[in-house]
Amino acid sequence: MMMMAKKYRREPMPPLLRNVIEYALVIIGSFFVALAFNVFLLPNNIASGGVAGISTITKAVFGWEPGIVQWVLNIPLFLTGLLILGKNFGVKSLVGTLVLPFFVLMTSDLEPASADPLLGAIFGGMGVGLGLGIVFRGRASTGGIDLAAQVIHKFTHLPLGICVAMLDGMIVLTSALVFSVEAGLYALIGLFATSRTIDIVQVGFNTSKNVMIITEEIEDVRNAIFKEIDRGVTVLNGAGGYTEQERRVVMCVVQQNEFTKLTQTVKRVDPGAFVVAMNATEVLGEGFKTS
Repeated sequence: MMMMAKKYRREPMPPLLRNVIEYALVIIGSFFVALAFNVFLLPNNIASGGVAGISTITKAVFGWEPGIVQWVLNIPLFLTGLLILGKNFGVKSLVGTLVLPFFVLMTSDLEPASADPLLGAIFGGMGVGLGLGIVFRGRASTGGIDLAAQVIHKFTHLPLGICVAMLDGMIVLTSALVFSVEAGLYALIGLFATSRTIDIVQVGFNTSKNVMIITEEIEDVRNAIFKEIDRGVTVLNGAGGYTEQERRVVMCVVQQNEFTKLTQTVKRVDPGAFVVAMNATEVLGEGFKTS
């Protein structure tokens, strides 16, 4: 059995090839962000957070070129992050910081894809989310507001998510004051579309289920899962909160389309079994994603 497992085991990707792919992802993702910004968000005055949102506002108020504004803001923020946070953000993040404004300038002459602000918010947000998700898959970032949020987090100890939400909220609020309340609401739609699309790019559409089974018939349940579902299980030690009696818990991770069959199998073997299922959005290992 051990020999068979080795036969089908994937060889790790060579470091050089992995680096090439990750740099390519950063560049491709940055291009998608710039494209969505110029054909959807900027023409409809949708400032849905981030440095891109700031450049949308300054374009309307001062006429400044968004790509230049993004460079002017991104580079100092990156350097501030290195100085204050003392972290090595990596060359790939620096590439994202520099390449994204470059692509914004290169695509600035493209015709708007839609003059409808709702469509601009939805598809612009999705396009930005797609691009950022690809950049994140390359284990990098495009700098900007995220770095500023990390600096605030370091000095205030507020949760990082709150810091990001505060900064993006200020940008959206400013857009509502500069353009209109309606524009601010569209910006919120774009921000939501971006965050959801990033999640989809990162973890995919298919969520698995992490199932916890408390049963008296643990051996029968375990064997039934092996034979009928063809999934492995992990047996955990637990104790009843009220009785304090020791209990063993079977944990099994299955694909979404296997969940019903699993619960039916467990209930057939032990009708009194207690089953709890939770979404598992990122599962790595045999039978699931390998990397």
